[in-house]
Amino acid sequence: MAKFSADQAADIAAIQQVINEWGDELDQRDGLKMLEADVLTENCRYFVGGEWREDRAEAAKFYVERKARLEGAGGAPVMRHISSNYRVKFTAPDYSEVGFLLLFFAKAGEPPFVGYCYPLAVADVRMECSRESDGHWRIASFNSSQIFQRG
Repeated sequence: MAKFSADQAADIAAIQQVINEWGDELDQRDGLKMLEADVLTENCRYFVGGEWREDRAEAAKFYVERKARLEGAGGAPVMRHISSNYRVKFTAPDYSEVGFLLLFFAKAGEPPFVGYCYPLAVADVRMECSRESDGHWRIASFNSSQIFQRG
């Protein structure tokens, strides 16, 4: 059984919120405003596109380059990230390890989509979050492993 203090329960809500804001940035703006979204620590480690990005500027740069690459190849798909089954472990008062499941949909075209769209992937996500000096929780590390992929 998980036991948390009232302060930790409030921290869990804030951690879940920053992760939801991260997903919303990817879904609504293709990650193009990741820096403005202010959900990553300055020195975050971020595994995307098959390699580690060593700060938030590099993570944000990946999304800008990906959007240009996809547009050049015929268009970026509409994406939706659905996260669930959050598990938070505090490793220090201002640091946590977070695991959750990510169900990811993507489809080219203009919404609303009619007909079925199979999920693109189901992934186990591992994040670390830290509370920074301004009191806000941000993502300090992101990594994931896809368990199921659309063929």
